[in-house]
Amino acid sequence: MQRVYLDYNATTPVRPEARAAMIAAMDLVGNASSVHAEGRAAKGLIERARGQVAAALGADGADIVFTSGATEAAALALADRGLHGADIEHDAVRAWVHCDLNVSPDGRVSAGDPQTSVVQLANSETGIIQDLPQGLALSDVTQAFGKVPLAFNWLGCEMALISAHKLGGPKGIGALVLRQGLDVPARIKGGGQEMGRRSGTENVIGIAGFGAAAEAAARDLADGVWDRVLENRIILEKALEAQSSETIFVGKSVTRLPNTVCIATPGWKGETQVMQMDLAGFAISAGSACSSGKVKASNVLMSMGFDEDVAGCAIRVSLGPQTSEDDVLRFAERWGATLKKHRARAA
Repeated sequence: MQRVYLDYNATTPVRPEARAAMIAAMDLVGNASSVHAEGRAAKGLIERARGQVAAALGADGADIVFTSGATEAAALALADRGLHGADIEHDAVRAWVHCDLNVSPDGRVSAGDPQTSVVQLANSETGIIQDLPQGLALSDVTQAFGKVPLAFNWLGCEMALISAHKLGGPKGIGALVLRQGLDVPARIKGGGQEMGRRSGTENVIGIAGFGAAAEAAARDLADGVWDRVLENRIILEKALEAQSSETIFVGKSVTRLPNTVCIATPGWKGETQVMQMDLAGFAISAGSACSSGKVKASNVLMSMGFDEDVAGCAIRVSLGPQTSEDDVLRFAERWGATLKKHRARAA
């Protein structure tokens, strides 16, 4: 059985450019904190990658602080700050903020005081894209980076979170992006690496992969790769609509990521659909990958006003550049056939 991967919002295949950069980095023996030639070579590779990430993110002049991922970056930026967010944020952000910002039925967040608020740019479950207010304390741009045009310098926020494995880089490397002149207290103390904000010997291999992936992702975006992904998303949505008139398409009327389809079919549990589609050869999700092991209704959908029963019937299908039209049509056909069997058993 040829499997079809439709869970790009959870993680992405490693790009060839990132793989090559990481293999090359393995040959560097120096510690980036050492002053000899070998150490300077490792340091130079880190700074090259920092420049690649900054250029791809439109963050020239900002500080890129490499971390073990967006989760650590969130802790570095948000711990003990008492900022405000909404329940649609990723759990890594929700852990550090007061979840009291209002969410409209179309998934939009109202930030009364941007300077004390955190608002993600694009939601990982629904794909809904926010109109960010200027002066925002922080935005999680992890899902948007590499998929839609954006520049940290014109988003108008003080800080941003990013992660390599969402755009074709390796897992276990991310970054906190800081407006120039802004500082945060170190949470991991020691040798003072990463401008004193995150101590510990740098993950040179992961950083090299991140830089190469970010550069390649920016090139793909400029070449219209994600426009073609959007075309396949539209084909998928039409095919799913033809299979079921009762299915709810979340966020259909607002701007979304070009690759994300979130649907809820009342009476058909999301985790059941994930397992049935997995057995049929398709990888999808019932929500954020970081909480997918927890069988519970989506707090994102419930924040938007869906009741718990409907929210518990949601699945996410997220496409990537490697997804073909045949892939999405095959998925829609198999999903529809499985839905018919489900209805027959429930009758």
